[in-house]
Amino acid sequence: MTRLTTEIWVAAYLTRCRLATIPAFILQKGDHTAGAVLVKLNTLDGQACCYQRSFDLMSGERQWVVLSEGAEAEVDASITKQKSFDPDLWVIEIEDKAGRHLLDEPGLS
Repeated sequence: MTRLTTEIWVAAYLTRCRLATIPAFILQKGDHTAGAVLVKLNTLDGQACCYQRSFDLMSGERQWVVLSEGAEAEVDASITKQKSFDPDLWVIEIEDKAGRHLLDEPGLS
């Protein structure tokens, strides 16, 4: 099975967000081919949640898991720490009071 490049996946994700009227922004561009992606969900109330894609060894599936959640400043600190380990990292921020991120929709794992 052919995998999408990270750049194409990010473009498709941003399009899905735009079509659902969910503001989404690229905070950091990473490696265009194989960079990892973090998605920060900002609920605009001082709270946030950061998701990262993980590989489930038992099922062989890719899934989105919570990297950190809580006060936005704490989530931002966690993202900064991840960026120090991985210069190829993409960081996308979603701003939605209802907490929508679309990561649980088909085709985004």
